[in-house]
Amino acid sequence: MLTTLRKDNTGYDLKHLFVGSEGSLGIVTKVSILTPAKLPSTNVAFLSCNDYMSCQKLLLAARRSLGEILSAFEFMDRQCIDLAMTHLEGVHNPLPVSPYKFYVLIETTGSDESYDKAKLEAFLLRSMEDGLVADGVIAQDISQASNFWRIREGISEASVKVGAVYKYDLSIPVEKLYDIVEEMRSRVGDTAEVLGYGHLGDGNLHLNILSSKYSDNILAQIEPFVYEWTAGHRGSISAEHGLGLMKAEKIHYSKSPEAVQLMASIKKLMDPNSILNPYKVLPQSALSPEQGS
Repeated sequence: MLTTLRKDNTGYDLKHLFVGSEGSLGIVTKVSILTPAKLPSTNVAFLSCNDYMSCQKLLLAARRSLGEILSAFEFMDRQCIDLAMTHLEGVHNPLPVSPYKFYVLIETTGSDESYDKAKLEAFLLRSMEDGLVADGVIAQDISQASNFWRIREGISEASVKVGAVYKYDLSIPVEKLYDIVEEMRSRVGDTAEVLGYGHLGDGNLHLNILSSKYSDNILAQIEPFVYEWTAGHRGSISAEHGLGLMKAEKIHYSKSPEAVQLMASIKKLMDPNSILNPYKVLPQSALSPEQGS
């Protein structure tokens, strides 16, 4: 399966069985990777929005106005920024004048430095005039751009410094994505702090619940509610990170029994002795002998 052809529609795409299977179907020993040339022009903007609806509208506007050069659209709530400023060394708030409820990082990647920057500047000006953006700044050099990204990518690291962290990696329709953050805050009250951030362009929410120490009472407020809510909104309980060992038994929140059984059949065919990364991805009930008879 090491073909480098752009198009090859001969039979099933077996490669994708292995991608994301967490080692439960086989061991990858060789990889063929397409490595396109790195584009020379990168711009990063750090923006603030007054509400989540503005973030959604900004995403749609960015897709329309920036088109092919839009390479990242990340969002963070104010709690994330406060956490990063408190616990990450060497970072600076690009918009320190007054706190806003939401922050957005936009990156563009293209081949024409002056054209791309002018396109981004025009988009930001229009977005501010339309009231979608409250404030914003474009990185003037690599150091500033790195600071912007450090804030976004350092949230997970900063969360750990608080104490206990309950982490969830969810896919949810963009229009509903922040609702679960607000509902979770209502559920845990003052016992924990709830953060919402992630890849808005992909509908991927990282939901972090922070507390000074782990508590059965807090966990009871989170689970199974977080999984039931996500399933009820036709989302996925694992957007990027995989099910692994801890969430294998929860696959039914995102996949039908028929789909799980088909996966189990493939697993039994390719790994009849269950020696490839056992207990991961699929629930043991789906792999038991009585299920296969």
